[in-house]
Amino acid sequence: MRRAAVAVAATAMAVSLAACGSAKDSKSSSDTDSKKKGDAITVGLLLPENQTARYEKFDRPLIAKKIRDLTHGKGKVQYLNAKQDAPTQAQQVDTMITNKVDALIVDAVDSASIKNSVQKAHDAGIPVVAFDRLAQGPIDSYVSFDNRQVGVTQGKALLEKLGAKASSDTIVMMNGAITDPNAADFKKGALSVLQGKVKIGKSYDTKEWKPENANANMDGAIAALGKGKIDGVYSANDGMAGGIITSLKAANISPLPPVTGQDAELAGVQRIVSGEQFMSVYKPYVLEGPIAAEMAVKLAQGKDLGSLTTSTVDSPTVKKVPSVILPVVSLTQKNIQDTVLKDGIYKLSEICTPKYKAGCDKIGLK
Repeated sequence: MRRAAVAVAATAMAVSLAACGSAKDSKSSSDTDSKKKGDAITVGLLLPENQTARYEKFDRPLIAKKIRDLTHGKGKVQYLNAKQDAPTQAQQVDTMITNKVDALIVDAVDSASIKNSVQKAHDAGIPVVAFDRLAQGPIDSYVSFDNRQVGVTQGKALLEKLGAKASSDTIVMMNGAITDPNAADFKKGALSVLQGKVKIGKSYDTKEWKPENANANMDGAIAALGKGKIDGVYSANDGMAGGIITSLKAANISPLPPVTGQDAELAGVQRIVSGEQFMSVYKPYVLEGPIAAEMAVKLAQGKDLGSLTTSTVDSPTVKKVPSVILPVVSLTQKNIQDTVLKDGIYKLSEICTPKYKAGCDKIGLK
């Protein structure tokens, strides 16, 4: 765990130094613009939904702050949230084009259906940064986490928790939405670890990532497999883990089987403290949002991304998209202190409310 945390810190240092260099052409449509824009730019920010806490709590304010810092307070952000509706997001892209934003950061609701909207922005000379999810269409850059490794991390944690008897155990897999390409990567990563090592009794692709849909799926799994036949649950994120655990508790299953998660949401961290949820995946949002902001500012100003991007990624429609792929950390009771608390994601008082104080004391949070 400590090695993973050090890797995250090293990535942060590398990213902070990256702006000093200049290497490759970003191939942005804005490069053809004969005028280089100054600091008075407007960046459109389109986020996919507001149910997952990270978007409003971390991503939006971090991106806005970085844009202000990079433009000496002159840059502005126009923000819209699609609330998990792809047609709404397409309309929002149209709005941003009409408003003549200088660059666009898009976290796609549906990575395939957004393709035409990305093409419209490109045709209007607006560079597009794909944020967290790899949108299709002529995007100019991409920043996300190592999504396959997220699934590997979850699968390994669950397998290790099940222990030596794992081969005779049965688990339920609660995957994310099929419209999200990240969900497919999480699933592949998890299966690369779990397949052949444990019995997968039921597997679901959860519509819209909604906790209530995960709850209903889990009710179905319990009915199909039997109350005493579920030894673990792979949940692709914390929101769904909450719905799953509610279902398990309603069925009076005790003790609760280990349940995985992702995003280190406050409610998920608190469930880890209390022992209801086994683990989550901590993704350092303090790095991802600012990188997207820096990409957008550079592209809006007609500058090369240079060494800010450290790799390339192929989408179904574009090859060698300049990208930054960040590492992730497995979050359990053992390293809450060294991750989300140390990085200032949450305060101790936020996690250790009266309901969770006993759990916090037990695992030594301070």
